Amino acid sequence: MILTGLALGIALGFVFQRGRFCVTGAFRDVWLSGSKRWLTAFLLAIAVQAVLVQGLLGQDLIVAKVPGIAWAAVIGGSFMFGIGIVLAGGCATGTYYRSGEGLIGSWIALLFYAGFASIMKYGALSPFTEQALGEQRTELTTIHESLGISPWLLVAVLVGVTGWLIWQQRVSPQKVARLETTRTGFAHLLLERPWSPYASAVAVGVLAAIAFPLSNATGRESGLGITTPSANIVNFLTTGDVTKIDWGVLFVLGLIPGSYLAAKLSGEFRLRAPDAKTTVRAIAGGTIMGVGAALAGGCTIGNALVQTALFSYQGWTAFLFTFLGVGVAARFFIQTHRRAGAQPVPVTTPDALVRTN
Repeated sequence: MILTGLALGIALGFVFQRGRFCVTGAFRDVWLSGSKRWLTAFLLAIAVQAVLVQGLLGQDLIVAKVPGIAWAAVIGGSFMFGIGIVLAGGCATGTYYRSGEGLIGSWIALLFYAGFASIMKYGALSPFTEQALGEQRTELTTIHESLGISPWLLVAVLVGVTGWLIWQQRVSPQKVARLETTRTGFAHLLLERPWSPYASAVAVGVLAAIAFPLSNATGRESGLGITTPSANIVNFLTTGDVTKIDWGVLFVLGLIPGSYLAAKLSGEFRLRAPDAKTTVRAIAGGTIMGVGAALAGGCTIGNALVQTALFSYQGWTAFLFTFLGVGVAARFFIQTHRRAGAQPVPVTTPDALVRTN
């Protein structure tokens, strides 16, 4: 059954690459240009998942583990993670799918992200992580349980806000460059035509919800996650502990071949080596990502996408402080460099839908 994790990883890797689905760009665009288009798409993915997951939970078809929040660790770790993903050029999803596209800078960031997540969870810094997340953890889990209300009230609010944001942005659809068409029909739509942010978001939301029953079937009481599985891969490679190989590990292992398949079929795969400055930023960004995500108990997937759909305090707190971290890093590392006339920190750009071959 754990092979379903690999299959879902390949599917999501394909969707991430074709949809240019990266939370770094979604958050960064709000701070730098005021564009909420991709932030709205990210909220739509959460909303779609929330509707499906809450329906499954209501019928007792799945189990979803919601941790009590450790305020200081989640706030500090998420803020660090937000800074790290700007330096690295992509969030957890962006780093994986850009690796599949052939971006060597993302390979470097991914190695340091997974490595330091493992150090924080299982290595020399694990006592610090355990203290931050364990001893400081409170009993607060979900917002609706603490307020004594139905989760469907929160679902309604989320759907309403997301719908309003989509309505606000309906006037001027984004213009994209015309690409040379070599396919027709479904193949053209799948591999050549740029995907709408909202279509990508719906696909991500549906697949994120499907992850719960597939993962539950293997005894894993959660949905999508990237940080812990990435750390588990490093732990397995360094210790040989086969118990670390679970559904989540196979899921993340599927992301890169899924992204590679999408990039190769659409003519977007190309090996691209970073310069020295970009390499240093990738190392720094990956390191900060690994430390921050371990402290926060998750990344932009495990926290900001999945735990938000469960309306956990950890998920929405992580969402907010990752957003703030991206804002600080974007203003300092991108705007400052632009004013100085230097080359800005390269980041994954969801709105840059023009494909380079």
